[in-house]
Amino acid sequence: MSQQALRVEGGQPLHGKIQVQRAKNAVLAMIAASIVVEEGVTVIHHVPDIEDVGSAFDLLRAVGATVEHDKRQQTAVIDASAVNSGTLPADVTGKFRGSVLFLAPLQLRLGYVELPGSGGCDIGTRKIDFHHRGFARLGADVQYFDDGRTIIDVPGRFRGASLYLDLPSHTGTENLMLAAALAEGETVLENASAEPEVTDFGNFLNAMGANIRGLGGKTLFITGVERLRAIEYTPMPDRLVAGTMMMAAAISGGDVTIEDIEPAHLRIVIAKLEQMGVDITLGDSSIRVRRSRSMRLKPINIQTYPYPGFPTDLQPCIAALSSLAEGTSYIRERIFDNRYDYVDALLQMGADILISQNDVCIIKGVGRLKPARLTAENIRSGATILLAALATQGESVIENVYQIDRGYQAIEEQLRHLGASVSRVEAAPRRLPAWA
Repeated sequence: MSQQALRVEGGQPLHGKIQVQRAKNAVLAMIAASIVVEEGVTVIHHVPDIEDVGSAFDLLRAVGATVEHDKRQQTAVIDASAVNSGTLPADVTGKFRGSVLFLAPLQLRLGYVELPGSGGCDIGTRKIDFHHRGFARLGADVQYFDDGRTIIDVPGRFRGASLYLDLPSHTGTENLMLAAALAEGETVLENASAEPEVTDFGNFLNAMGANIRGLGGKTLFITGVERLRAIEYTPMPDRLVAGTMMMAAAISGGDVTIEDIEPAHLRIVIAKLEQMGVDITLGDSSIRVRRSRSMRLKPINIQTYPYPGFPTDLQPCIAALSSLAEGTSYIRERIFDNRYDYVDALLQMGADILISQNDVCIIKGVGRLKPARLTAENIRSGATILLAALATQGESVIENVYQIDRGYQAIEEQLRHLGASVSRVEAAPRRLPAWA
């Protein structure tokens, strides 16, 4: 397969109106949950054509389901009636971390699941043992093997229990919420994720016949039911993609309106951008972002925190803006221990960044960034260097665009619609040095 790159000719202000794709972190959970439906088909509308969704469909097919994904209509039709394998293939699970969302539905459907390992973004320690401990509390038998495999067996039906998450993980909450939805009896899940995508997934399960209360809060009350039924559903818009596009408008200058979005989901991001001097106007379901290119951004202090705090997924993007602020910004990452992996790329572009001994990212704003040839290491750091490239004068090339494609559908088309000069090209092979 050929390697693709994005070529960016920076310096163009963005203008216009856009709508963003539906939320990856809700869609992946819904795709996985379709496995528990033994009769009928699950229909999910506005499914984004991104790499992680493609990997989720590959996992469905690997365990025996059939999938029809009409990319033109953005509709997925899933028939899980013939699911017959609880073994997840390593060549697919190694591509994306969303594969952990298949643990609960396969246990519910077949009584076991075998997971070789999960991949995705290398942004630090993201253990899933708390998923396993939750399954064990519900009655599962968890076995670990020296080759890295994990096999989880369920002798009969899950039993309701009192559960607590050490961290309010959205995948952990989604996994245990689904398991409890089909357990016998009552489950209380404390320190649950309150992210909007988790609430949307809970609404999806309730539409299927689940009994989940407390969605949007830190404690969920779940009464198990016998079965869940097939439904049609349209997931929420992707607030992380919307936040990225807001920052694209801010870093490049111009006037951009994002439509069909819930502004309340981004209220902390909005507040921080306003602190930087960006003009933001809110509608009932729209966000307008304006900034004159002649106005220098103001420095900012950011500390990531689970929702409703500042999202870790947008921390790298606001670092790109901070690189051009007039003054010194301070960013503290409190969720993932390798979320500063974008720093080297921004340094290549002329940013002035230091990571202190206590893991604070200190960014001294510079007058301008310079174009460069860079590599996207993961979804969000790839989006970050794309934003930085939009603000430069000259041509930048971003390789390994697959990582951006994992979470953003045709992002170059969205940006071109707003007036940016971004194109998808074949990545040129790197030349080896003469001594190699």
